[in-house]
Amino acid sequence: MFIIKNFEPREYQKAIAKTIESNNTLVVLPTGLGKTKVAIIAIVKRLNKIPGSKALILAPTKPLANQIYEEFKNCTEVEFITCLTGAMPPKKRLTLFEQADIIVATPQTIQSDLKNNRISLEKVSLLCIDEAHRSRDKFANTIVAKKYQEHAKDQRIIALTASPGGTKQKIKDICNNLNIEKVEIRTDEDPDVVPYIQKKDITWLDIKLPKEFEETLQLISSIYKASLEKLKNYGLTKPLSIINKKDLLLFQNRIRNEIRFGNKSAFQKASVCAQAIKLMHAVELLETQGATSLKSYWDKLKEETSKASQRILSNASIEKAIKLTEDLIEKKIEHPKITVLSKLVKEQIDSNKEANIMIFANYRFMVEEIVKNINNLEGIKAVKLIGQKEGLSQKEQINTIKEFEEGKYNCIVATSIGEEGLSLEAADLAIFYEPVASEIRTIQRIGRVGRTKEGKVIVLIAKGTRDEAYYWSAKRKENIMKNTLSNIQKGQTTLK
Repeated sequence: MFIIKNFEPREYQKAIAKTIESNNTLVVLPTGLGKTKVAIIAIVKRLNKIPGSKALILAPTKPLANQIYEEFKNCTEVEFITCLTGAMPPKKRLTLFEQADIIVATPQTIQSDLKNNRISLEKVSLLCIDEAHRSRDKFANTIVAKKYQEHAKDQRIIALTASPGGTKQKIKDICNNLNIEKVEIRTDEDPDVVPYIQKKDITWLDIKLPKEFEETLQLISSIYKASLEKLKNYGLTKPLSIINKKDLLLFQNRIRNEIRFGNKSAFQKASVCAQAIKLMHAVELLETQGATSLKSYWDKLKEETSKASQRILSNASIEKAIKLTEDLIEKKIEHPKITVLSKLVKEQIDSNKEANIMIFANYRFMVEEIVKNINNLEGIKAVKLIGQKEGLSQKEQINTIKEFEEGKYNCIVATSIGEEGLSLEAADLAIFYEPVASEIRTIQRIGRVGRTKEGKVIVLIAKGTRDEAYYWSAKRKENIMKNTLSNIQKGQTTLK
């Protein structure tokens, strides 16, 4: 008989686990409200109900898989729990999979072992998929779930997420891919959750761009708009004033399909489209990040050999914009966000010497710039947290988080790696260097404060720029998501 230990299940966790007993369930809970604890309750019940069966938990990264493994070890008295990753030899994985009652693994590891017929899911009586918003077609999560539905003798699926997506179709896709029958959603306003919610003070700060940026922006924008006019002649139908990056990427895919079908004239279209995407990015960098970031991008384009990059750099207006970018750096005219951020960090530490601060930025070079700047402030010990592709191994990521939680650092500056895939203790203050258009990422960022104590969130928004568009986009998608989930839970919207 397996038992739970070291925590007392909350009423909403028990209610959700009760639903899971009879239904494949999508569980949507705000960050910090114990999604893993729900899985622990459900898995222990399931293993006791079906003796000799196993439970399999899929987590998107090795560090998160390890953290979930440790939580299961700490909170259950289960005879054999194991954590499997691709770093382990296949023969050893096979042995551990056969012996274990509970297996925590990355989806890619299980997908590989299934493909090579090393393991069978027949005895797995519960499949739990963490960060379930990743369960799109052809993703490892989805592939494993389909194999599970084909081969498992006693089936039950749990999907866990803080935010499944901002459209009805995205939510339905997840539910269809994972054979979900019921949705259990809790928000900060639900009566059974309110006692466990800490206050979050969310502030949006409008920041005006310096006048010195204007000429550079106008030069880049003029060439960008000229590229859009050409694309209009090539069949881009959306009004040019509201074109976004997604529109250009979709149009680019359309052009690539033309090339596949032998349309040689489409190569010219592809080059113009690539040019527009690059110029849009250049505008966004100066508007939301600053001159140093834009200078790095110009340098990157100089290393590229594509026709789009060469055409951009050979344009007289762009040549002038590059010179103006260098002048801004030489005159030390940077984006005012960095000054505002430094002031906010200093104020927080001055008011509370024990405060923990988390800062989110979209780009690695901005993370490094922020760390360099705020480490010059008295009382600040900042460290960067970036992904593997950006230069930090998973072992280094885990060590960085450990040192932050132990107090070696009081400020952690992160790219998207800090939003999901790693468990972090709550911060007193979270600062977004820029808003993000994704409702999923926004919800996950905000979830880093107000977990065990009151916290503040401050979002820096460059006035009149893409920052504003991204902020409103995320808000709109979040509202759609909440309404859709609520209607599904009430039975007003079907899952199929």
